[in-house]
Amino acid sequence: MEPVAAPRGPLRDGERVLLLDAKDRRYLVTLRAGGTWHSHGGALALDPLIGAPEGTAVQSASGMAFTAFRPRLADVALKMPRGAQVVYPKDAAAIVMEADIGAGSRVLEAGTGSGALTLALLRATGPTGRVVSYDLRGEFQATARANIEEVHGGVPPWLDLRVGDVRDVASGPDRFDRVILDLPEPWGVLPALDAATEPGAIVCGYVPTTVQVQAFVLALAAHGWLHLETFEVLHRSWHVTERSVRPDHRMVAHTGFVTVGRRTAG
Repeated sequence: MEPVAAPRGPLRDGERVLLLDAKDRRYLVTLRAGGTWHSHGGALALDPLIGAPEGTAVQSASGMAFTAFRPRLADVALKMPRGAQVVYPKDAAAIVMEADIGAGSRVLEAGTGSGALTLALLRATGPTGRVVSYDLRGEFQATARANIEEVHGGVPPWLDLRVGDVRDVASGPDRFDRVILDLPEPWGVLPALDAATEPGAIVCGYVPTTVQVQAFVLALAAHGWLHLETFEVLHRSWHVTERSVRPDHRMVAHTGFVTVGRRTAG
């Protein structure tokens, strides 16, 4: 399977699009020849969008206007079917940057969930890298697999989805330079990382509570991991008009703590 290039040009039959209404509400819709999409704004024929450029505006049967764009990965993550709670785009972006994940990285992910973070890891590592993602629950991985296939047209060859305990990597041949732990008790995985990582490896834990983050940081220090940093990301959008500039009334505040550490040679 070849890597999927970013789509360009006219919108195509079978492609997913993001429809925006006048109030900037967002809807993820798959274009089908002869298809109709129904919403509170009435029925919308999809044929006029097939072959049209991005940014094309169309009207529903009741006269409501929608503008069509190809969705960003952030849009897909928030609109995708969920088995487990997704990692929000604000946190996924921070994890990729702070864990220094890029082309060629060998990433171990524990907690596939619905696949939102996995998609970000796949984009960052690219076909020269590798992502091995574990989840204990097969139904979560089934949802994640479907979401990944929807984006990539199949499971990318640099992704290995595994149902089971991530600690099993300790007895295998795989070696990783980046580890992402989206688990209730990430400290329980640290002994397995002694065999599965190399000196200089980066571990990144994602947990929702202060009790969990304290236990994880103390365990990292006890295992000799250094350069420890814990933070959270708060996302507040702003309303900008000619008459005023003010923060929106709602924001995406605390969703989880991100902790990053480095493995030493000792």
